Amino acid sequence: MYDPTRLAALVAVAEAGSITRAAERLGYTPPALSQQLAKLERETGATLLVRSHRGARLTDAGELLVARARRILDEMERARHELARLAGLSGGTLRLGTFPTAGIHLLPPVLSAFRRAHPDVELAVANYEPPDGISAVAAGEVDLALTHTYVPAALVPLPSSVSAEPVLVEELVLITAPGHVLAGGSARLPLSGLAGQPLISMAPDLPARQGVEAALARAGATPSVLVETPGYALVCALVSAGLGVAVVPEMVAATAATPVGTRRLEPGELRRTISVVHRSAEAAPAVDAFRALLRAAFGRAGQHRHDSGPHRES
Repeated sequence: MYDPTRLAALVAVAEAGSITRAAERLGYTPPALSQQLAKLERETGATLLVRSHRGARLTDAGELLVARARRILDEMERARHELARLAGLSGGTLRLGTFPTAGIHLLPPVLSAFRRAHPDVELAVANYEPPDGISAVAAGEVDLALTHTYVPAALVPLPSSVSAEPVLVEELVLITAPGHVLAGGSARLPLSGLAGQPLISMAPDLPARQGVEAALARAGATPSVLVETPGYALVCALVSAGLGVAVVPEMVAATAATPVGTRRLEPGELRRTISVVHRSAEAAPAVDAFRALLRAAFGRAGQHRHDSGPHRES
C-alpha cells in the first residue's frame, strides 16, 4: 500500500507544475518533498516524474497514479469528515492559551496540522504569561494552555481539576553580543565563568525565574539591566547591543531576531519545561486530538519529565 502523504505530494506536484511550488503549498522544503517523491518511486518501482529546469512533468506512470491517487485521497477525506462527526470534532471551538515564545515558535505548525485534520473546528488563541494559563484552564476560560516552569525554581502546584503533560524540555544557555570573549569555544562554560559579567536580569520577581536568577547571583554575575516584564525579544536586543550577557532558553537563543553569540553552560542543570495543561475529568475530543498532535510534534520531550514539569497539589 502506498503512503497517502506521498500520494498527496505527487498530486500537488502535478497541480503546481514544479516541486518548488508544490513544496510551498504543502509546507515542505523542496529537498524534503523530493525525498518523499523518491520514496514513492521506490515503492511503485516506476519513474513518476521527469525533472527539468522548467519544473517537473508526470510520466505515463505518474499520470496513471495521480488519477488513482485523487480518488483515494477524496475517499480518505470523506472518511475523515465522517469520523470527525462521530468523534464530536465536526464543529465547536477549541480555545487555546499560550505564552509568546511557544505561540510564535511551537504552536503554528501544530495548529496547522490540527486545522488540516479538523477543518470544522474553530480555533481561538489567547496569550497568558505563565503560570496564568493554568488558572485560565481551571476557570474554563480556555480548553488547554501551554505554560512553562524553570529549574531551579519553586514548584507550582496545580489545581486538583487540572493535569499537565510536558511536551518539551530545553536547557538554558548563555547569550552574548557577537564576538564576545565568552562566546568563543565549544566547551561548556561553568557558571563561575559569569563572575563579574554584566547581566541582563530577566524579571527576577517572577516565581518562574527566581531560582535561575539566584543561581546566577551565586555565580557572581552582576545585574546590569533589569527587564521587569517578561520579554525575551527585548533581552536579546539588549545583549546584542553589548549591554550585558543573559541566560535564556535554547529556543529563544536560536530564534533571536538580533544577532547573538550562544554558549552552553556547565553543568547544564538550568532548564525550562514547556507543558500543556488541560482539565482532567472533562471529555473533550478536540483537546485530546490537539494533545496527540503536540506529542507527535515534540515526542522526545519526556527525557527530563521526572522533575521539571508542573506538579499537582497533593
